[in-house]
Amino acid sequence: MNQIFTVNLLFSSIRLATPLILAALGGMFSERSGVINIALEGLMLAGAFTAASITYYAGSPWVGLFAAIIAGAAIAMLHAVACIRFKADQVVSGTAINILLTGIPALLSGAFFLSSGSTPQIPEGHLIPYTPVVIAFALVPVTWYALNRTPFGLRLRAVGENPEAADAAGVSVPLMRYTGVLLSGALAGIGGAYLSIGQSSLFTRNMTSGRGFIALAALIFGKWRPVQTMLACLLFGFTEAIAIQLQGVRFGGEEIPNQFIQIIPYVLTIVVLAGFIGQSRAPRALGIPYQKER
Repeated sequence: MNQIFTVNLLFSSIRLATPLILAALGGMFSERSGVINIALEGLMLAGAFTAASITYYAGSPWVGLFAAIIAGAAIAMLHAVACIRFKADQVVSGTAINILLTGIPALLSGAFFLSSGSTPQIPEGHLIPYTPVVIAFALVPVTWYALNRTPFGLRLRAVGENPEAADAAGVSVPLMRYTGVLLSGALAGIGGAYLSIGQSSLFTRNMTSGRGFIALAALIFGKWRPVQTMLACLLFGFTEAIAIQLQGVRFGGEEIPNQFIQIIPYVLTIVVLAGFIGQSRAPRALGIPYQKER
């Protein structure tokens, strides 16, 4: 056991939790405004592919990171327009984006790089392994302050709890919801960029591996609050780090099958959702389109 619980495990947990924190904080802005965002997986894929591709062509990870933010926000705008302007079912819209972004990066990768499986390798000097980590953890107190101590946060939470009262007070419900969804896309895009130009050095097909859904589970587990959500993400990151550390480990002379090790984070996600979703109070107007009375 001493070989498993090491200082490296702590750093690995932080590294693995980083994209979850970014995506979960993004989802928090969207859902606190009243718009369900299960499209986090697709938004992260958009950010990951864009960051890897632009970094490869531009030779600068900062250009790639900025492009990932734009890509995430652009895809999030599709979700926002469908849900806010056209009152589409928010779960269906998010699912459609996830499906769409499962295929589009492979299609574009085949067109640009003649390989639908991955983008070309990015030189080590063009990677940013630490900056997104700093951004993720710095955003936790910033998000807490923005939601709880600023007029913007008050309006965003009011729109998610009681849009009729917010509208009567002069707050633009559509504007606040558009802002929340766009912020979710930008932050999820950074989380995706970290996967391809931080943790890795290229984009591979479906490289998020369900992290968008795990971030959503962490958001629910954390009761839509920044600090608690960060702790939930660290828990998921820790379990993923444990799963990596357990590979090749023998118990009783027998090696644990990799298949059982790899399902640990996903089993925990199911347990969390099954056990805590009923105990977490979502924003009251979450998932309910707002129709202004004439």
